Amino acid sequence: RAAVLGANDGLVSNFSLVMGITGGTSDPGIIILAGLAGLLAGAFSMAAGEYVSMRAQRDRYEYLLEMERGELEEFPEEEREELVLIYQAKGLTKVEAETVADRIMRDPEIALDTMAREELGLNPNQLGSPRGAAASSFVAFAAGAFVPVLPHTVAEGDLAFALSGILSILALFAVGSLLSVLSGKRVLRGGLRMLLIGVVAATLTFGLG
Repeated sequence: RAAVLGANDGLVSNFSLVMGITGGTSDPGIIILAGLAGLLAGAFSMAAGEYVSMRAQRDRYEYLLEMERGELEEFPEEEREELVLIYQAKGLTKVEAETVADRIMRDPEIALDTMAREELGLNPNQLGSPRGAAASSFVAFAAGAFVPVLPHTVAEGDLAFALSGILSILALFAVGSLLSVLSGKRVLRGGLRMLLIGVVAATLTFGLG
């Protein structure tokens, strides 16, 4: 989903940018330059945003895990009682909950893993990778942003303009449909909605150009 959303952002923003520049000039060099500049600027911006966001989130999770580790070391009985209450809330009897809690508390790492999942709602093994998120966002955005630029690298004038519009429209519909599939929604509705958003944005920037 993150990759598809990144590609969609690149497609909509650069489709609009390329259409805006095309509305103001027919010089293919300027159009390509603006399109590639928009591609790189947007991709780096997306990557930086994802990295900072994921880094802050991971730092927060690691801080919470360290707090939980400290509580397990300093207040093991209180943490055991928390586990007992958690498992009672899940339907176990008090005796069963105490048995499970005692077994878990024997191993500090298992206890930390369990408390992270049950109390904090975290999976310690899946805190997210800031670098991975940044790289995937960069690639996905760049891929989407290159679609409206591609025709201008192989053609000029009205042909390049038409091909850019057609390719971008098809890509917008495809991305919108894929998002709908991932969300369990109607494919046609999702595709048309994304198509409408992209076309309106591109039309407005073209008119401005």
